[in-house]
Amino acid sequence: MIKFFHTADIHLGVENYGKIDTKTGIHSRLSDFANSLEQCINLAIEQSVDFFLFCGDAYKTAWPTPTQQRILLNQLFKLQKANIPIVIIIGNHDHPLSFGKANSLDIFDCLPLPGFHVISKPKILNLQTKNGPIQIVGIPWPTRNNIVTTQNYHSKSNEEITVYLSQAVGQIVNNFANQLDPKVPSVLAGHLTMASGVFSGSEKCAIFGNDPIFLPSQLAIKPFDYVALGHLHRYQNLNPKGYPAIVYPGSIEKVDFGERKEQKGFCNVTIDTKTKNEERCSFEFIKLNTRPMLQIEVKLETDKDQTEQILQELEKHDLKDAIIKIIYHVSGDKKDKVDLQRIQIACEKAMYIASITPVRKVVIREKRASLKVDMDFNTMLDKFFDTKELDKDKKTRLLQKAQNIYSQVKQEKEV
Repeated sequence: MIKFFHTADIHLGVENYGKIDTKTGIHSRLSDFANSLEQCINLAIEQSVDFFLFCGDAYKTAWPTPTQQRILLNQLFKLQKANIPIVIIIGNHDHPLSFGKANSLDIFDCLPLPGFHVISKPKILNLQTKNGPIQIVGIPWPTRNNIVTTQNYHSKSNEEITVYLSQAVGQIVNNFANQLDPKVPSVLAGHLTMASGVFSGSEKCAIFGNDPIFLPSQLAIKPFDYVALGHLHRYQNLNPKGYPAIVYPGSIEKVDFGERKEQKGFCNVTIDTKTKNEERCSFEFIKLNTRPMLQIEVKLETDKDQTEQILQELEKHDLKDAIIKIIYHVSGDKKDKVDLQRIQIACEKAMYIASITPVRKVVIREKRASLKVDMDFNTMLDKFFDTKELDKDKKTRLLQKAQNIYSQVKQEKEV
């Protein structure tokens, strides 16, 4: 058996919805991401995996702070000391997108220590593990900055360059696949965007439309036993009925409220090298213990105390150590009387209150009829009913009834 952990999108440096820890001096969200990474690393050492595969986006940006670098180095050095090889694929957040500049993970390729394998250009890595050899085809994030400087593409549109990148990377994957030994286990590892992938939170507007897009048929090809991807933050298998699986393990922590309902974790992958079955790879999603994010919405009833309604809803949730966003809906014609101080006191067990936001329903004002004193009765009725947006048949019936009543009243007065 060859066993490895597949993870991606650590994103150290995401520090929204948090505060500085007075005991450590570190932002609480940085600690959250570091804790999730440590859970993963400790379990890899405990289970003595054959190698650790990280598919890109170690930091929020390609220019991490020394504190963020220290956290990542300390964790990966634990794997190195345990003689567990580390394979790193460069992601878009790791790349400076400038020719000649080092990416944020190049330092691991320069260390005079065995066990670090950084893939910043497409290549085949033949890795010898304690349980046998494995072939890893590494595909880092496909950048366009080098392409647009060439004579053939400097005048091309973004869409044309994106299509070219998708086709070129697909061809590279196919060429590498033809060079592999089918008897030796093989994994395709990349930081890419699949056409059928489900985006999370801010990814929906930040990624879609700019990425080279790939189809399952371009990646799920022989002789790969497993396709390990990074980039999308939601755990998903995009080839559930086929072989090999195309898997995003997702981010290890919730990046924003768009990911609040998602379970975060990584994949434990096993390849049975002795089985005669061609489908010899299996995997399991391992859940991580991450900080809860709660979005609590309350539709306020007009005849009840507004603050009490919100407090009653808060009592239904476990707020301890959570990041909370409260949204309350109030009618546009009612005054907002919510006592924010009482709400904040009720949330004292929470780690952080992201926002307490009122949402008002716009009240549509009725049109006023343009009536004049010199109008006759039928004209005034016609103008009045026009402001009520009635259909033609209903308006006609109402006019007829009103005229009948008017005629009766007029007759009675004359008598």
